[in-house]
Formats: sequence, C-alpha cells, structure tokens
Amino acid sequence: MNATERIDCMKCKHFYVTWDPSSPKGCKAFGFKTKMLPSTIVLQSSGKPCLHFETKQKQQS
Repeated sequence: MNATERIDCMKCKHFYVTWDPSSPKGCKAFGFKTKMLPSTIVLQSSGKPCLHFETKQKQQS
C-alpha cells in the first residue's frame, strides 16, 4: 500500500461506530472518536497512512 492509497476504516477490525452524534466513528487501536474516518485523521496528524489497519474477519453463519 502506498501513501496515496486511502485506507477504508470500515474494513478494519479496530473501527467502530459510537453513540456520540458529534463523533460517530472510532478507532480502538488509537483510542479516539471523530467525525471523519480515523485513517484520515491519522494521515493528517502524522503524514503517514495508518499502520494499525487489520482486515476484519468475516463472520460465519
């Protein structure tokens, strides 16, 4: 993955949806909530793509 590729937090096992209307998206790996996708905040803050991204495991029926 290169620095210009956008990380899709929705596919990450650390992503979660919060009950907070002002910060509806969260990252368990970094421990914060935000309005934007957490990977966007990480990129803006550090200048590097998120290094904690891990693909979610598919649930079996």
